[in-house]
Amino acid sequence: MKILLVAINAKYIHSNLAVHSLEAYAQSYYMPQEGSTVLVTDIAEYTVNQQPDQILMDIYRRKPDVICFSCYIWNIAYVEDMARELKKICPDTHIWLGGPEVSYDAPDVLRRLPEVSGVMRGEGEETFTKLCSIYCTKGLSGAADEFGPVNGITYRGLDGGISENPCREVLDLSSVPFVYRDMEGFRNKIVYYESSRGCPFSCSYCLSSVDKKLRFRDTALVKQELQFLMDAGVPQVKFVDRTFNCNHKHAMDIWTYITEHDNGITNFHFEVAADLLTEEELKLFEKMRPGLIQLEIGIQSTNLRTIEEIRRTMDFERVKHIVRRIQGYGNIHQHLDLIAGLPYEDMDSFVRSFDDVYTLHPEQLQLGFLKVLKGSWMERQKEAYGLVHKSKPCYEVLYTDWISYDDILRLKGIEEMVEVYYNSGQFTRTIGSLEEEFYSPFEMYDRIRGYYVEHNHMDVQHKRSARYGILLDFIIGWCGEKAEYYRDLLTFDYYLRENAKTRPEFAGRYVLTKEQARQFYETEAEQRHFLKGYETFDRNQMRKMTHLERFTCLKKTVLFDYMQRNPLNGEARTCMIDM
Repeated sequence: MKILLVAINAKYIHSNLAVHSLEAYAQSYYMPQEGSTVLVTDIAEYTVNQQPDQILMDIYRRKPDVICFSCYIWNIAYVEDMARELKKICPDTHIWLGGPEVSYDAPDVLRRLPEVSGVMRGEGEETFTKLCSIYCTKGLSGAADEFGPVNGITYRGLDGGISENPCREVLDLSSVPFVYRDMEGFRNKIVYYESSRGCPFSCSYCLSSVDKKLRFRDTALVKQELQFLMDAGVPQVKFVDRTFNCNHKHAMDIWTYITEHDNGITNFHFEVAADLLTEEELKLFEKMRPGLIQLEIGIQSTNLRTIEEIRRTMDFERVKHIVRRIQGYGNIHQHLDLIAGLPYEDMDSFVRSFDDVYTLHPEQLQLGFLKVLKGSWMERQKEAYGLVHKSKPCYEVLYTDWISYDDILRLKGIEEMVEVYYNSGQFTRTIGSLEEEFYSPFEMYDRIRGYYVEHNHMDVQHKRSARYGILLDFIIGWCGEKAEYYRDLLTFDYYLRENAKTRPEFAGRYVLTKEQARQFYETEAEQRHFLKGYETFDRNQMRKMTHLERFTCLKKTVLFDYMQRNPLNGEARTCMIDM
């Protein structure tokens, strides 16, 4: 019996922890019965960017008896189309769905998709293993008669009727086997890891609030498994725990371990509640290697009425203090989140929330839009909020009693400008100075958005250098008397990241003469005043690995060293040169 677990991911760099967890659990706990066929499980991972025919052909060639799809808001439409087409070419194959996008309306899913045999609801490890046993014992033709005792499924019987069995009790998380063995298949991908399930909080927009059964994996196991990943030289391990630091001892044990066993390579990503961080944890953070961890902090709104309404617990004053303190360490990337479209958050309120969070200057500010997920409290309250959202995934807000669709469109434009000019990290000096020309950060991004709209720059795939030129044109129109000063800043920002040998048009003419540059590199090749670590390179090699730029308005000559970059943001090391 060949059972294929299929994941259709959002991007190539993503992997699907769920399907690997199901397979690992079944391989560990499946007990063949007398007369049963041999169980063969396999995993196939694709992306939503692939052509459907490519995936269809690949699945067909694998000849599975049973196909199980992992379903989320980003892939459900793709999965449904795939199920319909697969049933045409593999009519005897049984198709099962699982995951958050099908767990809360499973009977409707089966009514909508007659091609599907059943839905695994909620946690799937034990359910999947039980289904494997039934299929291996009874075969495809006899399996449906045996589904009755299997908790956690909704299925189609032999008569075509739909039955829904009781929910399954949650697992002891320590019983789930470690899913990673051969890391070759995860090369150049983010590796996801789970040390807890559930969440102690009740945020109304989140499905984690539906199940309050918070559980932790034994820390001895966690340390052993993280060591395996570090020994394998994995670039990034992303914890999927909903609030990693909700248990201080658990978090502290893991953070201490990765600090003491740091391999100098692996980065660990954690979603945390900043206001829960303790003095002990903060002191440990201060000692960490730059880039060892990064923190994602969900703020969502600074409107107290909104925070209360969405059942969220947050002390924003303490969050500000903590974020700034961590920022002062200079070794940890912080990612702060906002959500537009929440109840009691009108445009004026959202502007305040945006400015409140922006002034903390995190490494990334994620401006997201409310997604009204099936099974969430927010979905049940949508009529009370006048909340209208898209009917199809990802169920994104269109308008509410407090915010109009025009407002949403405006915020979409601002989101794009924040992504381009802030989150990219490519315009740090320019944007930092440009903020002073406006009443507030929100106004600045709104004005840039308006310029993009007015000049038809939206919805265009611009080259990186073109983004600099567009921003300079905007600045000339806004504060033209400072154009040359901002040209210098933009050029400085450009060369911080880019070892470009073709000069971008926006930067204007190159001020240093060839003779000045030649003399500098000749002297440096002999004396190594600024380029220590380049002892094995000659002057021509050094010139290719660096950039020398004279900034007229800044009255500085700067050497950009691309061999020694900041581990947090990738910026080149810079040296001020007297010449």
